[in-house]
Amino acid sequence: MKRLLCILLSVLLLTGVLGACGAENSSPTETSAPEPSATAPDASEPGGEGLRVYCFAAGKADAFLFSTARSAVIIDTGESGFGKTIAAKCAELGIVRIDCLIITHFDKDHVGGAKKVIDELEIGTVLQSNVPKDSGEYEKYSRALEEKGIVPVTVREGYRFTLDGVTYTVDPPHREYYSESPSNNSSLITTVSYGATRLLFLGDAEDARLSEYLATDPPRCDFVKLPHHGRPHRGLAGLMEATSPRYALITSSDEEPEDPRTRTMLEEYGIQTFLTRIAPVAVFSDGVRLSVQYE
Repeated sequence: MKRLLCILLSVLLLTGVLGACGAENSSPTETSAPEPSATAPDASEPGGEGLRVYCFAAGKADAFLFSTARSAVIIDTGESGFGKTIAAKCAELGIVRIDCLIITHFDKDHVGGAKKVIDELEIGTVLQSNVPKDSGEYEKYSRALEEKGIVPVTVREGYRFTLDGVTYTVDPPHREYYSESPSNNSSLITTVSYGATRLLFLGDAEDARLSEYLATDPPRCDFVKLPHHGRPHRGLAGLMEATSPRYALITSSDEEPEDPRTRTMLEEYGIQTFLTRIAPVAVFSDGVRLSVQYE
């Protein structure tokens, strides 16, 4: 009997030791917000192919295509009818899937072409602003998502994801509603980082939105897409001083050109300015240097 008790005690002690070892070797499971699924595993370092950004000449409207060897992202889609131009450019580049579509806000010159893009391409995640708009463009966009079974993510907290070595950081509006220019001031602001290079896209942020974003102590950047098609807003000069970009882009048209005061301000800061009313603009980063030129 004593011998049997000793054997049982030894087994219990051994089981406890093994259980303790198993507990020491286990690690907690990390959870995170839903993120766009890449077409290939993410890379922590920039790849050899580089990051290309195509800034469409969409008139006084925004449309940008970001691509690497294994990923593609679109920020805004221009006005109604412009989606076919975006889809054609994707076909030219051999892009059939958009990993993430970001709609900064729902004005017609940003969401107008979204329906065609959603219809023509495979879409991963859709990120959108928090202020819907009663318009035909918004209704077509919403219907296209529903038909594809896509549930958009309304960004109300900071959102970050990485695709093929490129990190996209989306800053949402800090208020649920703005009494002045509620649509523009609800713009999502996106920072795109690749290696040592950084690009900033400001949507159509006006005074209130620019002020709250500046208060976040934004990092330096190499390239900035100015808000609201080159209109002069309070805080814009302060943001240029804080971020110190080498290049600026303004989306405007011959019929509605950028404000000359904005051009003068950029010149005073020594920032080289590109205008989509002249031609599409191509940006390339190898992770170390950034180049910008008209196509």
